[in-house]
Amino acid sequence: MADDAQPREARAGPSLDEVAAAKLAALERRTLRRRLATTERTGTTSAQQDGRALESFSCNDYLGLSRHPDVIAASLDATRRYGVGAGSSRLVNGNHPLYAELERKLASLKASEDAVVFGSGYLTNIGAIPALVGNADLILIDELCHSCLLAGASLSQARTVEFRHNDVAHARALLAEQRGRHRHCLLVTDGVFSMEGDLARLPELAALAREHGAWLMTDDAHGLGVVGDGRGSSFAHGARVDVPLQMGTLSKAAGAYGGYLCASTSVVELVRNRARSFVYSTGLPPGTVAAASRALDVIASDLELVRRPLKLARLFTAELGLKPAESPIVSVVLGRAERALSASEELKLAGFLVAAIRPPTVPAGTSRLRFTFSAAHDERRVRALAAAVRPIVAELRAQREPAAR
Repeated sequence: MADDAQPREARAGPSLDEVAAAKLAALERRTLRRRLATTERTGTTSAQQDGRALESFSCNDYLGLSRHPDVIAASLDATRRYGVGAGSSRLVNGNHPLYAELERKLASLKASEDAVVFGSGYLTNIGAIPALVGNADLILIDELCHSCLLAGASLSQARTVEFRHNDVAHARALLAEQRGRHRHCLLVTDGVFSMEGDLARLPELAALAREHGAWLMTDDAHGLGVVGDGRGSSFAHGARVDVPLQMGTLSKAAGAYGGYLCASTSVVELVRNRARSFVYSTGLPPGTVAAASRALDVIASDLELVRRPLKLARLFTAELGLKPAESPIVSVVLGRAERALSASEELKLAGFLVAAIRPPTVPAGTSRLRFTFSAAHDERRVRALAAAVRPIVAELRAQREPAAR
């Protein structure tokens, strides 16, 4: 450009705020706009919203360990000794002494050689998956897997193919068609599906992975502490299922925060070296690591506690004549987002906090009420919840009956 040439005038267009406002308006029209609601957890299963006291059936603190006195004491002690932050990434000098104990306990509980702890479950999946597979590889993934698994698959640049939910025959057909054209194959599923509450068919998937030389990976965020006598979905099918890559979180049943991957020693060491979300993230605070470590002690030692959430979920489904729960998560699919929101408000008026789940968290047309059960819930209150939900379920059945005719 000549020295005296003037820069071309910028093309006029909507401002950033105008674009954002238009997108928010589009979400509003589809009843998909979300707003933060300040929620004070006043007890293990009690909460307050807008000054209203509610009993929460929407919390993933399945064992109440976020308020367990021993877990809190461990966190406070570690904070006093090591401070409130790790100070840097683990590969610099943020690998404080509490990490080794936590990873040893995780490996023992999950019957694996080793474990590596990340800053969160999301960070685990977006880091571990690209560290293990790349653009010459294949990822076969259940269509209802958690968003962070899909994000990790996308970042890996591997060819990613979804199979129908819990449809092993479909997975087998896709593997037969696709596997031979790729160097490595990762077969990915939730162990317990976070929105459906059902278990993956791990025995069949493990056999399928062996048959096709694939590596089976489970996201057990909602399995640790509540199925398989607390050891997770790999232990929830009778005999232990050999799953070489067991991922999970420490923010649900463990009541703390963080994510982990349990695998062989060589795989874990590779992930520590190659997972960007591990290498370039500050370590977890010492108090958080100590809390998770103490929570695992409780999970490993209190069989009655870890079995109770599923017991209560099954009481709830029995009261309503629903399919028996497979985990502490029960979904009642209502269809339209508007109906899910109104049903949630109806339950709030009855004193219960139950989240309405809408797209994109669940597929279009499957908005729902998602119930979660805690070991701290009382059987009497579970029955009261079922009584409040009964008219909603009756309405749903009445709508389905004409369609079935």
